[in-house]
Amino acid sequence: MSKTRFFGNLIKTNPTLPTANSGANYGTATGVWNLEEVASFKAAGDWPVPASAPSAPSITGVTAGNAQVTVAFNAGDDGGLDVTSFTALASSGESASASSSPVTVTGLTNGTAITFTVTATNVVGTSSASSASSSTTPVQPQRGIFHAGDTGGGVTSNVIQYIDITSTGNASDFGDAHISLSNGFNGVASSSTRALFAGGRGNDQYQSRIDYVTIFSTGNASDFGDLGKSGRQGAQASNGTRALFMGSENIPSYGDYTRNIYYVTIASTGNTSSFGNLTSGRYSGSLGVANATRAVNCGGPSGAASNQMEYVTIASTGNSQDFGDMSKQRYIAMGGANGTRGLMAGDHDSSDATIDYITIASTGNSSDFGDLTVGRGSGGGVASDVRVCFAGGARSGRKNEIDYVTIASTGNATDFGDLTVAIAYMSSGCNGHGGIT
Repeated sequence: MSKTRFFGNLIKTNPTLPTANSGANYGTATGVWNLEEVASFKAAGDWPVPASAPSAPSITGVTAGNAQVTVAFNAGDDGGLDVTSFTALASSGESASASSSPVTVTGLTNGTAITFTVTATNVVGTSSASSASSSTTPVQPQRGIFHAGDTGGGVTSNVIQYIDITSTGNASDFGDAHISLSNGFNGVASSSTRALFAGGRGNDQYQSRIDYVTIFSTGNASDFGDLGKSGRQGAQASNGTRALFMGSENIPSYGDYTRNIYYVTIASTGNTSSFGNLTSGRYSGSLGVANATRAVNCGGPSGAASNQMEYVTIASTGNSQDFGDMSKQRYIAMGGANGTRGLMAGDHDSSDATIDYITIASTGNSSDFGDLTVGRGSGGGVASDVRVCFAGGARSGRKNEIDYVTIASTGNATDFGDLTVAIAYMSSGCNGHGGIT
């Protein structure tokens, strides 16, 4: 056949080269070739269709999350065929695949540093592995939870809401408490996975139920057990294993139970056991802060408002001992702690904005830390190993503000965001507080 091509439906000019992809049209071409064209295309390497395994991708970044890491990369040469998948492999053995960047590998161990490589695959084969990524460590987010409360005018709520303590922004809905109630125990009773919320007043009566939630799920609270004869509002504190409930509401028929300290094992369920006694009755309004060893009961009425602080060793049982005094008498203060410092802020339904701090491992009087953005009390407090967040509260009405401070420094609080509803007299929980860190 001459180089001059015949026109018509049978023979076409300028025949197309075979396609190189992994679809149904792989290797096909329209038009008719003559022998000279075949030889020319073959000499040029255009036919048979050239194909090989892809070249290795190059990793551009890794982002750690909760038990997972997201690996971003640029694809290399596809080898003449469409890449069907990219696979990220962790140095610890876990892997995941996707059709494009990025790939998220799950099931990793929080707190363990790992690296990643990425390969590309087409119908011919799999590329060599990319160079290893920089080392990264999956981390569990530090979540703070606020349970129920009072929205004003005697109206109670069953709303549970949460924040990511390490970021800023507004709270999100978590689920519901078992009933609408307020004035639960004040402080944090939680492990790295569970948060407990004890007591309160709902349905026009004092409650002895303890609720719990799994911190990194969302959903309604479940029944943990009962406080026994401790009702309404005392102080709660915890390490990663035990939660303590200290003091209670002044209910005449309870007699001296206002001095009692009870405890539970957070990982189980069931009713409280006796721990010991406070030095004097704490009817309501005291605050609990803790490190991994000690729980400190701060303030609250003892016949009158108090600036007294006392402590116990969480892993043992026994009566409390004197710790020192706060700079002022506080009632239903907000607070939180990391492994070193405990912070106490505000005062019941007042303009007080002061924040005190203590070094939990020692004893002595509190020191001035700074001020809240808005003076108030009767809110909730949650903490990470770096921050304390103070949420909601009461001062001539209910507040929705969330403030935060950096625990290791001193200074005034900074705006964090807002609660989903203005509320006070709630209980709090978090997974990064001083009893754990």
